Amino acid sequence: MNETILILDFGSQYTQVIARRIRESRVYSEIVPFHTPAAEIRRRAPRGLILSGGPASVHDPDAPMPDPEIFQLGLPVLGICYGLQAMAHLLGGQVEHSAKREYGKGTLEVTARDCPLFQGVSRRSQVWNSHGDRIARLPEGFRPVAATENSDYAAIEHAGRKLYGLQFHPEVAHTPQGRKILGNFVHKICGCGRRWTMRRFIDQAVESIREQVGSERVILGLSGGVDSSVAAALIHRAIGDQLTCIFVNNGLLRAREAETVQEVFGRHFHIRLIYQNATRDFLAALKGVTDPERKRKIIGRKFIEVFEAGTRKAGPARFLAQGTLYPDVIESVPIGGNPAALIKSHHNVGGLPKRMKFELLEPLRCLFKDEVRQVGLELGLPGEIVWRQPFPGPGLAVRIVGEVTKRRLDILRQADAIVLEEMKATGWYRRIWQSFAVLLPVRSVGVMGDERTYDYTVAVRAVESQDGMTADWVRLPHELLERLASRIINEVKGVNRCVFDITSKPPGTIEWE
Repeated sequence: MNETILILDFGSQYTQVIARRIRESRVYSEIVPFHTPAAEIRRRAPRGLILSGGPASVHDPDAPMPDPEIFQLGLPVLGICYGLQAMAHLLGGQVEHSAKREYGKGTLEVTARDCPLFQGVSRRSQVWNSHGDRIARLPEGFRPVAATENSDYAAIEHAGRKLYGLQFHPEVAHTPQGRKILGNFVHKICGCGRRWTMRRFIDQAVESIREQVGSERVILGLSGGVDSSVAAALIHRAIGDQLTCIFVNNGLLRAREAETVQEVFGRHFHIRLIYQNATRDFLAALKGVTDPERKRKIIGRKFIEVFEAGTRKAGPARFLAQGTLYPDVIESVPIGGNPAALIKSHHNVGGLPKRMKFELLEPLRCLFKDEVRQVGLELGLPGEIVWRQPFPGPGLAVRIVGEVTKRRLDILRQADAIVLEEMKATGWYRRIWQSFAVLLPVRSVGVMGDERTYDYTVAVRAVESQDGMTADWVRLPHELLERLASRIINEVKGVNRCVFDITSKPPGTIEWE
């Protein structure tokens, strides 16, 4: 039975949050463009529709509007903020600019306790508003079911047609009972069960992979990161030795990275693994290079060369597998008559030559990051890999400011290992987005014992973030900072000074280069 909720995206910054909240109710949700035709929606046979918010006004000349026929499909529909206004506008109601806009916290009072949206919800509760328009006249057949200080129509209902609208945002944390409201919509109104689990996803994905691949062979570029590792384990469960993974050691990896990947995937999971040790080639190509952009381009070109050599060793294959995730697939763009949700081809192994003709296999493309971690745990991947923090494609090269040399890599690798050890030991590693060390091209005078030193400076970076787009530095305990500095200076030869980076993004970036 198809139990999918489709979310029509009108460009809201919260659209992906809506999708997350629905999945937290153990119901599968998917984001589609706002102009998806009613015929396509009928073909996909979802259990209900949600119209997201958005920055536009229904009075804008190029205001995004859904296909009006979606309201004739007999499906339950929930309009949120702009989605409510678009529904009211199309169904004959009146929307007007509000003399008093509502932004921020408000108090919702439920006026119709029999409305299924508000079963189990307090009569008065906090909600989060973000709108400049308001409903002035309801469409025929609708009734108000909740109000706020500035809106008599904060929630509306057409019970017979199962059409509902909310002027506030139930998906955000500032609406504490919003999850209950969304849960009521998908379970009580749309009739969905609680069947969306990672184990169920794995079973469906295995079947889908087998159907797509058949007897063909698959190549996967394994980085050791969470996404490619989970993709490898999932595909291997589906097709076994038809999968070959290529792991490129560019010499820019963290401590014991190459050994861990070979141990986990080669000897534990028994996945066909081609190990390409190209450390010397990468270091030779980077010799004398200090410009960050040049470093990235050199590493990218060299990776393609080595990866291509690995594919020749692997033999003929039809598919290239990638660990593409759902946020990579959905790209919100400003509304101006264009789709609010674009499907983009996100190549984790980017820039491959056209002569390398593969069909893409992306078994994780409908999952969010935390869901991918859950899949990894279900598949038996060790926590060391499942809970890994993000690591840049160019590796430690972007954490060495200036020229990349073997000595500098050795210094940074040791310092970075200490940072990770201490963060894990104190429980901070899984609480934040990223933590790592950076080697600066700054040498300063120090004193160790009776000798003066003239050695490098290491910066420690720790940030918290939701998606990497913005980030704030983490207020680590002074005792932890003291231990980090003490261990790095005492244990890493060539370092005599340690600093802590307290720059947020923006204005800085998470990585230094």
